[in-house]
Amino acid sequence: MSDRDDGPAKPGRRREQTPLQRALGLLVRREHSRKELARKLKARGLDAEAVDVAVSRLADEGWQNDARFAESVVRNRSNGGYGPLHIRAELGTHGLDADAIEAALATFEGDWAERARELVCRRFGPDGPQELAQRRKAADLLARRGFDGSCIRSATRYDAED
Repeated sequence: MSDRDDGPAKPGRRREQTPLQRALGLLVRREHSRKELARKLKARGLDAEAVDVAVSRLADEGWQNDARFAESVVRNRSNGGYGPLHIRAELGTHGLDADAIEAALATFEGDWAERARELVCRRFGPDGPQELAQRRKAADLLARRGFDGSCIRSATRYDAED
């Protein structure tokens, strides 16, 4: 028995979970970055040192992996209609360094300009924005979603050859 075990559990009373158990509980729901996992655990009032030990152990054992988390974010956000600038900024808030962010973005197997075009077609119809005001709205949408200038230009300019 561990030193935390104080006999059989009484009905209606839950045992206090260790930081490791709580961290694992968060990870089974979805991927988390190392920074995000530690922040969530510390926000729940757990000891900062015990949290750091637990998160390090989970990372060492492969339960937590920043690269896997970053790839998951890239996949989910790109499928949700967000562009590389938005995704890069979001990954930066999770404590990932520039190399890890670029490696994750490199896992994207599509074409950002094509994704932007698909988003514009969903909003403005298969012919895309026809008038200047519609093109501006489409460009604003894409900029808010994190697409760069070249993607915005190609997605909002529809020629007969397209």
